[in-house]
Amino acid sequence: MRRKERSRLVATGDDHKVTPAELFFDLVFVYAITQVTALMAAAPSPVRVVGAMAVLALLWWCWCAFAWLGNVVRADSGALFAVFVTVMTVVFVVSLDVPEVFADAPGGLPAALVFVVCYGAVRVLHLVSYWLSGRGDAALRATLRRTALASVLPPLVLLLVGCAYDGNVRLLLWLGAVAIDYGGIYVTGSSGWRVNSPGHFAERHGLILMIALGESFLAMGVGVSGFPLTVTVIGACAAGLLLAAGLWALYFRRIGEIAEHRLAAQDGDDRTRFARDVYTFLHLPLVAGVVLCALGMKKVLTQVADTGHYGLAEPLHGTVAWSLTGGVGVFLLGTAAIVLRSSGPRPVALLVGSVCCLVAGPVVTLVPALLSLAALALTVTALVGLHGRAERELQPVPAA
Repeated sequence: MRRKERSRLVATGDDHKVTPAELFFDLVFVYAITQVTALMAAAPSPVRVVGAMAVLALLWWCWCAFAWLGNVVRADSGALFAVFVTVMTVVFVVSLDVPEVFADAPGGLPAALVFVVCYGAVRVLHLVSYWLSGRGDAALRATLRRTALASVLPPLVLLLVGCAYDGNVRLLLWLGAVAIDYGGIYVTGSSGWRVNSPGHFAERHGLILMIALGESFLAMGVGVSGFPLTVTVIGACAAGLLLAAGLWALYFRRIGEIAEHRLAAQDGDDRTRFARDVYTFLHLPLVAGVVLCALGMKKVLTQVADTGHYGLAEPLHGTVAWSLTGGVGVFLLGTAAIVLRSSGPRPVALLVGSVCCLVAGPVVTLVPALLSLAALALTVTALVGLHGRAERELQPVPAA
C-alpha cells in the first residue's frame, strides 16, 4: 500500500509552487537552447536561422507540454517524476542531435530521424501522463483525443516525411508541421485544460526565460574562449551583461507581474485561453529573441577578442549582424504583445523599439561590432525606463 501511494499521481492546489523536480527537469533545456545557437553559428544564413527557429519551436512545445502537466499534477510524485526523468533523457539525446539536424555528419544514426522519433516520444509520453491524471474528467480526455488526432499525429507525419528529404524541402515540411502543431491547439479547444495555480504557471515560464538569458552569458563565454583577457574584452562583456540585464528588467520588473495578475484574476476556460495565448505562444518570441541575440553577442565577443583576425573597427556582417538587433526586436515585439493581451498600458515604446531593432541590421554592418553592442544595450535600458513611465502615468493618483 505504501509503495502504491508513493507512485500515484498527486493533484496540485491553487497555492502550488515550482518543485525541485521541475528545476531539475529544466536543466536539460539549458543544453538544448545552447545547441540551437550552435546550429545557427555553424553556418549562419537566413535559411539556417529559420530552420533553427523551427527546431526551437518544437523544443518549446515539448517544454510547455510538461509545464501544463506539472501545474495540475505534482512533478515530484513518484509516477510523474519517473516520466520527467525519461523525458529528460530523450531531450538530452535531441540536444546532442540538434547541430546535425539539417546537415547530417557522416557515420552514426540519421540525425533528422532521431530528432523526430524523440520528439514524437515526448509528445506521446505527455498525452499518456495527462490521460492517467484525468480519471473522471470527461472533458479533458475528449480534448486529449482531439489533440492526438489534430495536433500531434499530422505534424509527426510531416516531420517523418521531411526526414526523407534534404535542404529546403525538409525545412518547408517541418515548418508546415510546426504550423499545424501550434494551430491545432485552437482546433482542439480549451475545454478540459486547467491552470490550477497561476503563481506556479507564471513562475515556470519566468524560470525558462531566465535559462534563455543565461544562454547569452554562455555564448559570450564561448565567443572569447581561447583568447587572452583584455580591457576591450572586459568592456564588451560588460556591454553584453547590460543588454541581458535590460531584457531581464523589462520582463521581470515590467511585463511578468502584469501578466501573472491578469492570469490570477480569471478562472475556468478564460484562464486557460489567457495562459495559452500569453505563456505558451507569446513567451516563445521572448526565448527565440534571446537565442537570436546570443548568436550576435557571441560573434561580437569573438571579433573583439580575436585581434589577430579582426580590428576594433570591424562590424558584424550578414545574418549575424541582423541577429544581434533582430533578436532584441523579436523579444520586444513579444513583450508588447503580452502587454496588449494583458490589458496593460499601450506599449508604444516597445513597439517602436521592436520595429527599429528589426530593421537595424544594415546599420549594424556599418558600425564597429563593439559599438553596436553598447548602443543596443543602452537602447534597451532606455526602453525599460520609457515603458515604466507609461505604466506610472496610468496608475491612479492616491486621494489626499
